[in-house]
Order: sequence, then structure tokens, then C-alpha cells
Amino acid sequence: MQNDTGAPAPKRSHNLAHELVAALTQSILLGQIKPGQKLPAENAIVREHGVSRTVVREAISKLQASGLVETRHGIGTFVLERLPEQGLRLNVDTAMSVRSILELRMGLETQAAALAAKRRSPKQLVQMRKALDDYQRLLANNDSCVEEDKRFHLLIAEATGNTCFTEIMQHLGNSLIPRTRVNATERGGVDLARLGHLANLEHEAILNAIKKQDPDAARAAMWIHLTNSRDRFSAE
Repeated sequence: MQNDTGAPAPKRSHNLAHELVAALTQSILLGQIKPGQKLPAENAIVREHGVSRTVVREAISKLQASGLVETRHGIGTFVLERLPEQGLRLNVDTAMSVRSILELRMGLETQAAALAAKRRSPKQLVQMRKALDDYQRLLANNDSCVEEDKRFHLLIAEATGNTCFTEIMQHLGNSLIPRTRVNATERGGVDLARLGHLANLEHEAILNAIKKQDPDAARAAMWIHLTNSRDRFSAE
């Protein structure tokens, strides 16, 4: 939208506050600011996000109303511990849960990948690349790459710009990655390292589609990855 001079109209304070709330919420849900930690000082947020103090205060007020933070007068604003009963509860204690969770993810993450392809920032793309580089390095050394695998998928959820995706993925936790739920002996001595290499090829296809900002290709690549994961790990 432009003003009478032909220049872009400045964003309204309400919209800026909404964007700041989204950015801070994602930092909290991704664990970049952990429960008990203090949010950056008001001046630091102003400088980092290029907004006014009024916008920062409005955003903090919204975060307080949502129960994510509390302000202690004279000390600062702190992230609150999220109570388990407030979160989503899923039964991940059985082998069948692997299949159930992957079927849930097929619906959730295919759309997340498509949105991420349209909305991801250059910085988020760099973070995804770093997650896969770390994944590949650990895999080559026969070390666990579960955390990097999970980080890659969480970064895709973050890149949607929709905190609902991030929050659900956070609730799934370690059950996101089937290798954390499957006993290799019970699965007939399955080679988890080989499966990690196969997953890596699929991750690269997803990242390539997101890099090209091709939502259809990203959706298809994620569908293939999760379908293959289901077939590799799920009990029949």
C-alpha cells in the first residue's frame, strides 16, 4: 500500500506488535529463550527488531496475556514454565505409536513445508543448511544425529511464520524422530545408520525445494520423506 507521495505506507503499530509477538513466541517455543530466562532488555529489542518502545510494550503485554511471560517490576520479563497439563498429550509408548505419529506428521508437515517454501527468510534457509551439514557430519562419524534431524524439521515449522505448527512440533518432542522410538533388535537388527543416510537424501530434496521457493515440490518432497519413514519404521 502506498501513500499520496507514492512511497510505501509505514506499517501500523498494531501490525508491528503482532509481528514482534510472533517472533518472540517462536524464540520461546523453539527453546532459544528457555523457561526462567529473562527476555532481552527493551532497548535491545528495539534495536534488534527496529521498532519503537511502544510496540515492544504492546508485544510484551500480549505475551503476558497468553501466559508465556511474566514481568517482575524492577527486574525484567521472564519466560514462564509451561505446565504439562496445558500441552498436547500423545501416547508414544508403543511401536504402533510410531506409525500414528508419522501419519499425523504427513498431514502437518507437508503443509508446513509448502508454507516454508513461500515464507522462509534467507537466515532461516542458512539455519536449515547448517542443521543438515551437522546431521551429515555426525552421520559420517557414526554418531547420533537425532537432535539435528529434529532441528531441521522444527526450523521448517518455524519458517511457516505460523506458531501453531511450531507449538505442535514442540509437543511431539523426541517422538518426531522414529529412530528414538524403535528397538533395533525388535525390528530384526535393522541398520539405523543406513536408514539415516536414506533420510538424509530426502532431507536434501526438501531443502532444495524450500530454497527454490517451490511450495508444490516442497510438499511432495516432505510427503515422500514421511511416507518412506512410515514404511521403514512402522509395525505392520
